[in-house]
Amino acid sequence: MEQIIRIGMDTSKSVFQLHGVNAAEQPILRRKLSRNEMVKFFEKIPPTTIALEACGGSHHWARLLGDLGHEVKLIAPQLAKPYVKRGKNDTADAEALCEAYPNLFYAEAGKAKVLTEGQKRKPSNHNCRGPFVALTVDNARAHCTRNAANGSSHRTGN
Repeated sequence: MEQIIRIGMDTSKSVFQLHGVNAAEQPILRRKLSRNEMVKFFEKIPPTTIALEACGGSHHWARLLGDLGHEVKLIAPQLAKPYVKRGKNDTADAEALCEAYPNLFYAEAGKAKVLTEGQKRKPSNHNCRGPFVALTVDNARAHCTRNAANGSSHRTGN
């Protein structure tokens, strides 16, 4: 088997579509794999570059594939879209991701950072905490307003 230099991978809930090219940019891999098959496949092949579409689940797969020694790059969907040559389907998306990566090599803005599990949870924690902080501030403001209307002061204890 020829050396695969880059793989574009389109992810979904249960099926992964792979598109790989050799050094001459000729397609040498077109495969549809289930979750278990996908992990076993990437354990067997030598380390390579994998382009994934940046989405919520892609961070998990990027961490997993990175732990297997592969270099994983996340690409914003809107930057891969111009490379889709035919109808929108998993096969075309995988090919577009594979083709888009080298063309975005110089444009770091088009590549998303792989987030750790803690970083993925942080925005949701912040979104949950925000209303409580606002409620606490509103309660404090109401307490001060009520005390001021009664003529008491927090400094004198009246």
